[in-house]
Amino acid sequence: MNNYLIPANSKKSQLILGFFTGIDLGLFITGCALSLLLLMVINDASAVEMIIILLPALVTGLLVTPVPYYHNVLQFILNLVNYLVNPRRYYWRGWCVKYESNDE
Repeated sequence: MNNYLIPANSKKSQLILGFFTGIDLGLFITGCALSLLLLMVINDASAVEMIIILLPALVTGLLVTPVPYYHNVLQFILNLVNYLVNPRRYYWRGWCVKYESNDE
């Protein structure tokens, strides 16, 4: 019975700072650099313009934030985008086990 158990944090040591992959860190640095560049170019900005200027850093920060159960979150986001983009009619059929179509 010599079973080898893998520790729960074994993959974490392969990440940069324990959180980021190389692509994640590059994406986040690019978003922050773009926001910093926009801050340097635009001198007098109102509150709405400041939010728009900081939007690249905020969006990339949210994209690379570690989320537990990210596969479920990703699938939810994909389903939501699919629902909002496709102009279909979704009919509620109730909680039925078997559905018989009336189209035929």
